[in-house]
This record gives sequence, C-alpha cells and structure tokens, in this order.
Amino acid sequence: MSRLRRMPRQTQPATRPARRRSYDQFCAGARALDAVGDRWTLLIVRELLAGPRRYTDLHADLPGVSTDVLASRLKDMEKGGLVTRRKLPPPAAASVYELTARGHGLLPVLAALAEWGAPALAERRPTDAVRAHWFALPLLGALKGTAATGVLDVHLDEGEFHIRTGEATAGEPVYGDGPAADADARIALDAELCLALGRGEAVFAEAVGDGRIEVSGDSPLAKELRGS
Repeated sequence: MSRLRRMPRQTQPATRPARRRSYDQFCAGARALDAVGDRWTLLIVRELLAGPRRYTDLHADLPGVSTDVLASRLKDMEKGGLVTRRKLPPPAAASVYELTARGHGLLPVLAALAEWGAPALAERRPTDAVRAHWFALPLLGALKGTAATGVLDVHLDEGEFHIRTGEATAGEPVYGDGPAADADARIALDAELCLALGRGEAVFAEAVGDGRIEVSGDSPLAKELRGS
C-alpha cells in the first residue's frame, strides 16, 4: 500500500481590509467626515493654521504620529483640496504644506471643538505632550469680539506664541509659534488661566484688572486689552 506524502499546508497571506474612504451617505456631516474624519487630519489642520510648514516641522509638533501615517494623511488632504504643497525658493531646498481656502475654512470647526473639549483639560496627564501654540485656539475664543486688529505675543511658562486678533482673513495665519517680529502687544499669563479663559470660567478684562494677565505695548490693541 503506497504511502501518500502529506503536502505542506499553504498559508494565504493576510490581507488588510481596505480603509473605508466614504460613508456613502448623502449628508453634509458624512461628507465632512469623509474629508477630515481620519485620525490626525484635524490636528494637521491645527498646525497649518499657523502658516506653511515643512514635513519635518509637522512631524515634530504632532508627537505620536508615525511618518507613514503623516505622509498618508497629507496625501489624502492634497487630493481632497485641503492642503497644497510647494517648493520654497532658493537657497531653501525644502517643500512646505499650506492650507487652501477650503482647509482654512476649518478654523471655526477647530475652534468649536477646542471649546467643547476644554472641560477635559482640567488635569494634565503625565503622558500628555504640550506645545505652547496649542493654547492659541482657546485664547482666540476668549478674545473674540476684540475690536482692534493686530498681532499679539503671548508668553506662557510653556513657551511663546502669537495670535492675530480681529476677523480672520482667508489664507492668513491666525497664530504662530514663537514671538512675532511685528507684534502690536504682548501679554503674559499662565497656562491654567489661558484654559480657564477658553472654558469661559474667567473673563479677560477681570484677569487684567487683578494682575493675572500682564499687558505690554502702546498700540490700540494693547490699550483695548488693558481697558484704557
């Protein structure tokens, strides 16, 4: 009786399911999530609201994102018309990503998300990364309605950033990392107060009056913030 030789069992390579690109729903909310619902996409928009950024700068200010995921998200955002990529003129040998007008239109969406999420920042976890300019959105919300338009330097213990008060102009950065070269005014406060302003638990004018916020400068913006 012949013995049959058992053939090795062939294993099929594991296949990953294709990432769903659309909810396939005729709904404005679903269409919006098709474009920005992926993890990291809105945080990339947050960084680009500060103006054009190089890939390496984006990666540095998005701790936790892998290079593959960041490259994939940027590619998707280019296809979706949210960002564009351009080469810097010589002598710089780098490309930068920047928001399109449609991408810049996400500012009020991010501002609303920041306001909604502010109560969750009652306590900083030991694993939480922090960048000073991440406090820009809560502070912009607190300064909404400021009549004087200008550039405001903001000093926190965590670092410095600058914001632009008044109505945002499409395509123009609304905040940036570090102090601005042409700041009209400067304020100094602590991060906890900045978050309290964003949560509506503190009033800017009252914090200036009791010394918790220091305002420097002689511009119309500085005078308005001081209440003088």
